[in-house]
Amino acid sequence: MRLLVTGFEPFDNESINPSKEVLNLLVPEEGIEIVTAVLPVVRFESLKRMEEKINEVKPDLILSIGQAGGRNCLSVERIGINCDDYRIPDAAGNQPCDEKIAEDGPDAYFATLPIRKMTEAASAAGIPAVISDTAGTYVCNHVLYGTLHMCHEKYPHIRCGFIHVPYLPAQCAGKNAPSMSLNDIAAGIQCAIRVLREESV
Repeated sequence: MRLLVTGFEPFDNESINPSKEVLNLLVPEEGIEIVTAVLPVVRFESLKRMEEKINEVKPDLILSIGQAGGRNCLSVERIGINCDDYRIPDAAGNQPCDEKIAEDGPDAYFATLPIRKMTEAASAAGIPAVISDTAGTYVCNHVLYGTLHMCHEKYPHIRCGFIHVPYLPAQCAGKNAPSMSLNDIAAGIQCAIRVLREESV
């Protein structure tokens, strides 16, 4: 089995993004090949890059990771919605308001990865994790919904999901916000990957 794991470039005047940094800490798991990629925090460019990687890598599974400042645990997303409504501009200055991601798409898609088992595995390892019912309406949700729609239309054999991760401690200077160490984030993601390996054998 081949797993594509994606993170994002830094955004909103940050110099780091934990979803990008964690890609460097993932380790191989027997029975599942891990390929990583970094996406731009840009509305449609993120999905363009995702499809390029799908065609290049030909994955069986896709796990996307994104930063959610203010959250205090790993948030395994249940659903992506067909709405772009950006609180702040993306990295290219786009700031859509109540716009659809896919004009011909349904209102929402459920993630197709085993989100409960992934959440339970991380929690059992001592990494705080919950199932989240909102991926927001920014580029993270854009990628979750857009990737699910893309796979529904073109790559129905690929299963997809998304995990939001907290700020790193270094990002919280001067902010009243929770954080999680990069090692703990990586450990939680690795637990989720082990579940995907076990579910795929």
